[in-house]
Amino acid sequence: MKLSNNKILITGGASGIGLGLTERFVKENNTVIICGRREDALQEVAKRIPNVIYKRCDVADEKERVELYDWIAQNHPDLNVIVNNAGIQNWMDISDNEFYPKALNEVTINVMAPMHLASLFMNLPSLKTIINVTSGLAFVPLAKVPVYCATKAFLRSFTLSLRHLLKAKNIEVIEMIPPALNTDLGGKGIHDAYPPVSEFVDSVFKQMQEGKTELTFGTSAARANANNETIADYFKMMNP
Repeated sequence: MKLSNNKILITGGASGIGLGLTERFVKENNTVIICGRREDALQEVAKRIPNVIYKRCDVADEKERVELYDWIAQNHPDLNVIVNNAGIQNWMDISDNEFYPKALNEVTINVMAPMHLASLFMNLPSLKTIINVTSGLAFVPLAKVPVYCATKAFLRSFTLSLRHLLKAKNIEVIEMIPPALNTDLGGKGIHDAYPPVSEFVDSVFKQMQEGKTELTFGTSAARANANNETIADYFKMMNP
């Protein structure tokens, strides 16, 4: 994708990887629309960074996802990139009393939301690029976050199919595959020892400049490469 002069929607754009992408896309001369559940966090980012527009939206709510699309279609019909970044991570065991409701919420935000938003926004005439943020844990799960890993494996698989399905519409589908980074995903302090978001963002932007559609960093690179060596030929055979 071209890295400047876009209008971009980033879900979960007020914190973590979403905020890092927001800052960098604005630096590259793009207009960025961020959405999330907390209006105060969205307002703070919009006040601090020029060329940022915000819209409060809880992507866990199907009705709000539709309202977001309708608002974009009416007010920003020139939007040409959507980044499905919003996600949650629950550290839990299947024996936990709250396992199922937490799992249901995790699946809704990490799977149903990006899948629904992709199906909505592909109908926007200006759309050129869909970026899905998955995880290195899509390839090898960490059992302490069992549902998170499964949701990212789902999104990884869906992204491969989506890229193939949208070729005819000339919509590019990009996958960002971060390893563990220093964010508050899963809870404060859990990932403090891991690389900063800025290093990940620098790396994926360089890869986008090179025209790559599968963007890795650190330990996620080896996992993605091993997976691709296993399935690439089979995918081509099954999806001519």
